[in-house]
Order: sequence, then C-alpha cells, then structure tokens
Amino acid sequence: QVQLVESGGGLVQPGGSLRLSCKASGMIFRLSSMDWYHQASGNERELVGGIGSDGSTNYVDSVKGRFTISRDNAKNTAYLQMNSLKPEDTGVYYCRFTYYGNYHWGRGILVTVSS
Repeated sequence: QVQLVESGGGLVQPGGSLRLSCKASGMIFRLSSMDWYHQASGNERELVGGIGSDGSTNYVDSVKGRFTISRDNAKNTAYLQMNSLKPEDTGVYYCRFTYYGNYHWGRGILVTVSS
C-alpha cells in the first residue's frame, strides 16, 4: 500500500524560503514520477511542477526560477524547494505520485507566506 507523508510547511515571511518533503513508502520509488500541487483557499488545486523517474523536471511559469523540485531515490523522498516566496504562494501543497499508472496523493501541508 502506497503511503505518502509530507513535511516542512509552516509560516514564512515574503521573500523567505521553505523546503517541503514528501516521503513515500509501499512502492519502488525510482519507478515513480511525481508532481507538486498548490491549492489556495477557495481555489482549485493547481499544478506547480513535477519530476520524472529520470529526474527531468517541469514547472509552471509562475514558479520558474523560484521553486526547485528534486528527488532522492535512496531516501524515497521528493522535495519542493521554494525560494522568494510571495503571499500568493500561500495554501496547501500536495504531492502526487504516479506509480504504474495510478495516482497517489499526500494529505497536504500548509504553507503561509505572511509578514
């Protein structure tokens, strides 16, 4: 059974940084791809970016140059490094893994960007 545990959220001032982690179990991690999603209050969940099993990454325009997605296959963990955070980055962040064609979602973690 695939399980995902997110960590690293919290309160940060505008311009600050946070690193989110998503640790997976119950899968052959190196065979998975994953995406990070952001859901602001009252909005739909939106894609932030993702990383393939080969380590290739993609990002939406609004986070390019500020966010970096990476993975450590030895630790079964994916990361979202968020720099130059803005108030509009506030919301719940979800990791989603694709494994053998099935989606697996984390429970989400709250990030608040505020002074």
